[in-house]
Formats: sequence, structure tokens, C-alpha cells
Amino acid sequence: MSVLGRPHLPSFGGATEWLNSEPLGPAELDGRVVLVNFWTLTCINWLRQEPYVRAWSQGYRDDGLVVIGVHTPEFTFEHETDQVRQALTARGIDYPVAIDNDYGVWRAFDNHYWPALYFVDADGVIRDQYFGEGRYEKSERVIQQLLGIERDLVPVEGRGVEAEADWDHLRTPETYLGFERGEHFASPNAAVLDERRAYEPPETLRLNQWALAGEWTIDAEKTVLGRAGGSIVVRFHARDAHLVLSPGAREPIPFLVLLDGEPPGRSHGVDVDEDGNGLLQDGRLYQLVRQHDAVRERTLQITFGEPGAEAYAFTFG
Repeated sequence: MSVLGRPHLPSFGGATEWLNSEPLGPAELDGRVVLVNFWTLTCINWLRQEPYVRAWSQGYRDDGLVVIGVHTPEFTFEHETDQVRQALTARGIDYPVAIDNDYGVWRAFDNHYWPALYFVDADGVIRDQYFGEGRYEKSERVIQQLLGIERDLVPVEGRGVEAEADWDHLRTPETYLGFERGEHFASPNAAVLDERRAYEPPETLRLNQWALAGEWTIDAEKTVLGRAGGSIVVRFHARDAHLVLSPGAREPIPFLVLLDGEPPGRSHGVDVDEDGNGLLQDGRLYQLVRQHDAVRERTLQITFGEPGAEAYAFTFG
């Protein structure tokens, strides 16, 4: 539906569940300015955008703004509503969130991106949209314009995984570890779909290559460890290194991270201590490395102490 050539706010009827709110529709949103944010809990781009969306929700709700998050999963385990609830708690999200496990809301908006923002005026007309990170000042000014107010921008500071990427030194792209979208796999014995087999890393890795060591099964969207002691190794150039992980149906799995064969020390991420120790407890993005010295090319190795670890994608910042 469109109004004077502009699209109208689609229905949220495709949502399978709502968190932080009863279901919202035209009656509840009539006369309200709405910001719709599509996200998925492991997306590093959304994680770095989220402090802004959270600040806007808190800063403008008394002026009439309603922020609605739409959680549309990318990976299979992200369909689990308990995982989304944990993400809401971890990020301090108190605005309404529609669970879009069947992609009904995604299709209604004809959306194609995580994250995506849709800015809707009080008449229910989509006045602006933006995909990905960035453009924060303009986006907030759009919100103010739709609300009919003008004032200083709300303060925002991203910390931990929410901190803005070091774009000037980011030279390694998102790297999927499943067979369907995996690239730059460097183990000498090539990847085989849905077959448990032993892998080993090459003697050296070139920048942006990754490899396996130990017994793994590579399926369409992830690699799964079959025997304790298996490792994933990647050569990267970025300040931050993250890995989307899930323990599957198993108990928590300890892991060890090394940088160039040594404990990370001050360059450990928020999910790892200085000695490189971490614990895989639930499905989410884990920050393994944050370099505090000059950013340079490094080799990261993560080794799991128990079988069952599921690894989906490296992301960098």
C-alpha cells in the first residue's frame, strides 16, 4: 500500500510472538511516529548500531516515538526465542520486539538487510529508510523532523562489541564457515559437505584465509566439532575479531584463544581473559580479540575443550 507515491507502514501480522509488548498494529500505532529496526542477534553491524537505536528510543519516547525491533533470524539457532530474550537483557533493550521467525514481517516490508531502519510518520507513511551502519546524525534529525521538534542530539557511546569499528584498519571481511557461503578455506584436505573428517591447517595462512584442525563436520551454515581439542585458525587484519558460536544441545564448552601462538594479553576481547580462556555457554557473537596496540596482521587460533561446538562466521571491526 502507498500514500501519494510513498509506501505505507506494512502489517506486523506475520510476527510469531512479541517481547516487551502486546502485539502492535494500526490501532495501537495510529498517530505515533514509528522507527522500525530489523535485526538478528549475532549481526555485528546491528550490535554496533544498537546503542543509537536504544538511545533514540529512550530519548524520544516521551515525545511520541515508538521504536519497534523486528528480530528476523539469519542462523537456525536464532529462531530460539530464549536466545532473543537473552540478547534483550544483555543489550538493555526495553522497546517492543516482534519475533519474525517465519519472515512474514520481512516479506511485508520487502526488506533485504540486517540492520535496516524504516522511519514512519504519524500518518503511517514511510518517510525514510536506511540500511547498515552509519548515518546516525541524519537519522536522528529525521526522527526529530517527524516529531516536530529540534534539539541537541542524544549522547551515545558504544562499548565492548557495540563500539564503532576501526574502519581505517579493517582489511578482513565477514567470513562464513558453513559450506554454502564459506570462502578462503585453506586446510589442505578440501572441505566436504556433511561428512565428519579430520582436517589440518596448512603450514602458513595468507591474509583472510582460515582453516580447521581436528575432527569437524561442515554443513551448509556451520562447522561442528566432533572431538575435543579441535581448532579453527584465521589470518586477519583488524582491531577486533569476533566469532558467532553456539554450544548446540551440549553443556558449556571451554575454549582457548591464542594470537600468533601466544595468549592475547591486553588484546583479549570481552569474552576472553588475558590468558585466552573463554566459555561457550549460549548461541551469540563472541568477541575474541580487541587489539590495543598498533593494528596489524595476526593469526587467531581458537581451540575447544569439548566436542559439539558450532561455529558459524567470523566478523571483524
